[in-house]
Amino acid sequence: MSKEKLEQLRIKGYDFDFKYIFSRAWQMFLKQPVLSVAYTMLIISLQLLASIYLEKFAFIFALFLAPPLYSGFYLVANRVSLGMPVIYPDFFKGFSFYMPVFSIWLIGQILVALGLFAFLVPGIYLAVGYSFAVLMALFGGFDFWTALEESRKLVTVRWWKFFVFTLILIIINLLGIITLGLGLLVTVPITFYATYILFEDLTKEVFSE
Repeated sequence: MSKEKLEQLRIKGYDFDFKYIFSRAWQMFLKQPVLSVAYTMLIISLQLLASIYLEKFAFIFALFLAPPLYSGFYLVANRVSLGMPVIYPDFFKGFSFYMPVFSIWLIGQILVALGLFAFLVPGIYLAVGYSFAVLMALFGGFDFWTALEESRKLVTVRWWKFFVFTLILIIINLLGIITLGLGLLVTVPITFYATYILFEDLTKEVFSE
């Protein structure tokens, strides 16, 4: 049923406002600023430790730990959106969806890398197109391949606008980096909260059940 509703949404079309999305993402961050910053600090610390002490095996973090860890932001965003209380362990619930999330990151990055290596443009297209893949798995219950494809097809409807959205996310995180990296403690969670809010707004009637 969800796939049919997604097809109807693609046929109907949609639009979204950048200012509205990022304003709400900021408000969502302000509802859980301490936990959001603490969790981001944990992830960044793990990444730094892996790169310093496990230099040859740093990819292990990126491949096996990053997917469920970053997915935790989406699950917390969902709880905040529903007005539910949030505790620190909620951020780690991405591990409950380990296999689909891990598969999406692995297969998605392989396909993007192949696209970039081949003609560059296909890789960029897929990188943007897979923006909702993890969310499709978490809240749509899709397997990894269906999640990748449903994300790609939905994003393609307004691909250029999603491309600009992605550029904005990259820019705000670059700004976070140039502030000695401290800004990332805010920009990283806002990145995931903004993506969740956009996904929720577009698919609220699709996944209402």
